[in-house]
Amino acid sequence: MMAGAGEDSRALFRAGVRAALEAWPALQIAVENGFGGVHSQEKAEWLGRAVEEYFFSNADLELDEVEDFLGELMTNEFDTVVEDGSLPQVSQQLQTMFHHFQRGDGAALKEMASHITQRKCRVRATAVTTARETDEDDVDSMEEMEVTAMNDGAATDGVCLQPESSGPDSQTIKEEDIVEDGWTIVRRKK
Repeated sequence: MMAGAGEDSRALFRAGVRAALEAWPALQIAVENGFGGVHSQEKAEWLGRAVEEYFFSNADLELDEVEDFLGELMTNEFDTVVEDGSLPQVSQQLQTMFHHFQRGDGAALKEMASHITQRKCRVRATAVTTARETDEDDVDSMEEMEVTAMNDGAATDGVCLQPESSGPDSQTIKEEDIVEDGWTIVRRKK
């Protein structure tokens, strides 16, 4: 591979990392609400460079290593524990883009970054104070975040509407999986 082609591919990978992180609702919320302090935006930009360097320094990363790295960065830099299920998705996107980079497949990198950018939704979080009763009948005040996702200007209930997958990997909850007391039985994929 020529040096110029390698630099172009690296720039495409950098753009893909930036697209994936900018489209990540957990990071968007952390930055917009200043969870990383007054320099949250600078930390988010640094996070993109750190992720890029992490991949270049560790060529054979497993998905769980990428998840752990991203989770640790979010906890340490933004005081945020990501529990919305997005960590594996973002990690998979980054890992797939890095595989395209390693193969020198610039077209796939461009397409993936473009696809991520098109599916990006804008989220807004607002603090909600709730009262919680304890065993001693005391009422504790607890602050939670209410998340509203915006997809093409229309508010949705916390999720950006994405096309549903109809393949064998898609999960559906059947009526018989919901037990009377409100619990849902989670079954292992076959």
